Amino acid sequence: MTDVAAKAAELLRLHHSGSALVLPTVWDAWSADAVVAAGFPALSIGSHPLADSRGQSDNEGMSLADALDGIRRITAAVDVPVTADMESGYDTPAAELVDRVLEAGAVGINIEDTVHSQGRLREAQEHADYIGALRAAADQAGVDL
Repeated sequence: MTDVAAKAAELLRLHHSGSALVLPTVWDAWSADAVVAAGFPALSIGSHPLADSRGQSDNEGMSLADALDGIRRITAAVDVPVTADMESGYDTPAAELVDRVLEAGAVGINIEDTVHSQGRLREAQEHADYIGALRAAADQAGVDL
């Protein structure tokens, strides 16, 4: 977990450096390599481009396992912090999602308030509770996710 924790700390530092942090969106190892070669210190995986690159649809049209497979391939290809769009969490409990995302090598996430499997928006408190549970799971793992 040390490498993941170090990359997460670096991503947090980049967010608080006093300069705007530009996170180019990538969808595969090739695009990730191109972004790093261009000098970007971190990158982002978008759910839509990742799904499209796999011939699947966005809005949780690919499974969590498929998303994590794509994330794993990208994080293995580069040595910079990677953050990933995790849709609305793929109906996965917060602690499990954090464990699986960190295992795949991503050190940042964003979570939508649209629960795609149910075709609804989370209520504000429900979404805040899920985000809080994600934060608590990351803290428990000792990673600044």
